[in-house]
Amino acid sequence: MQRLIWLGCLSYMVIGMAHVVAGAVLVPLIGAYGVEYGDGGQFIMNQFLGFLAGVLAAPYVTRRLGRRASLILALGCLTAAEAAYSLLPPWGWLLAIAPLAGVGFGMTEAVLGAIIIEFVTDGKASAMAKLETFFGVGALVMPALAGLLIRLEVWQMAFPVVTALSGIAMLLWMTMTFGKMDALIAGRASAAPGRPAAERVRYAPAAWPLLAAGMLYFALYVGMEMSYSNYLPAILLERTGMDEAAASASLSVFWGLMVVGRLFAGRIADRSGYFRYLLASTAGGTGMLILLALTGSAALSLIWVGLAGLLWSGVFAVALLYVNERIPGMTERTTSLLIASGGIGSALLPRATGRLMDRLGADVTLWLIASAAAMLIVLLGFMALSDRMNSGRLPIGRTAESGRHLSGPGA
Repeated sequence: MQRLIWLGCLSYMVIGMAHVVAGAVLVPLIGAYGVEYGDGGQFIMNQFLGFLAGVLAAPYVTRRLGRRASLILALGCLTAAEAAYSLLPPWGWLLAIAPLAGVGFGMTEAVLGAIIIEFVTDGKASAMAKLETFFGVGALVMPALAGLLIRLEVWQMAFPVVTALSGIAMLLWMTMTFGKMDALIAGRASAAPGRPAAERVRYAPAAWPLLAAGMLYFALYVGMEMSYSNYLPAILLERTGMDEAAASASLSVFWGLMVVGRLFAGRIADRSGYFRYLLASTAGGTGMLILLALTGSAALSLIWVGLAGLLWSGVFAVALLYVNERIPGMTERTTSLLIASGGIGSALLPRATGRLMDRLGADVTLWLIASAAAMLIVLLGFMALSDRMNSGRLPIGRTAESGRHLSGPGA
């Protein structure tokens, strides 16, 4: 099991790098092609569209090919796309290739997350937090590496780095053995444990309120986090008078402490319970945003930024576990829907935040981000109420053939 988790960590580090590599070299990329920032935004958007397709397709692909084959296919798509980027093809070809990269890292994230949630029995939150930690490491390392390559005037080498690491991960998934886990990860994912893969299962009506609230929670959380991190330097420049270098360094404080927090988040969540962890982290993280909105001091602002990174560090992974635990038997589909919702939020909310910054300024924008974070607390309360109304055990759905309700694993 540990070998599986560590290979999952390597794969998550690769997709963390793949998520940010285009943005990290965007300025020299558009300069080399002679295009504008709007064109660069289209390139990144095309990757997002592929990401969304990969996440949503993951349950269907795993049911037909099996989990290991799905991961090999996903990493193969990512490797091929990054290799094509390395050749710097014509701009039209680059835009056409971008969705393939998104499919690769989107499907990898969804399939791996589902494997950990479904098959790790002890320390599930710790395992998920470990994956998210390595995702954060990849997202931290790539911008620093890209900055070095840009200074050396070989920025295009950022793509071969991701190509090589993605190819290595793909080869390891093809060749490595995991003992008793081999049969499980090679097998096709069925809609519910103990049921034939061909038998279609749908969510029961009782599951939809919690699932819908979970999807909205992910859309708001990921969108809020991306808005906060993308516009944090601009917010601090306007509100505290920091210089550009110090404001940019605030991102390192936020992401660095988020990575540190993920080292401990899983253990804390396993001991305290998923819901209690989410409630405390969401409330604490919202409090840090409110304190930041009330603070004009640069030094205090950096303290609130760092504490926000610590408090938000485990929310994504633990929320995945919480919703899947309360809707048993639908791991593949639920995980894909939640990650896809986060992807939608990360595309839409930062764009809206940019318009708010232009029209209303940093103060109003920061309060609106804090309001979005406060809405997460309301959604958690709704999920808990929905779960309690169903006695903490939601039926997962009906089979298409019989229409009979299923009540969970082994039903």
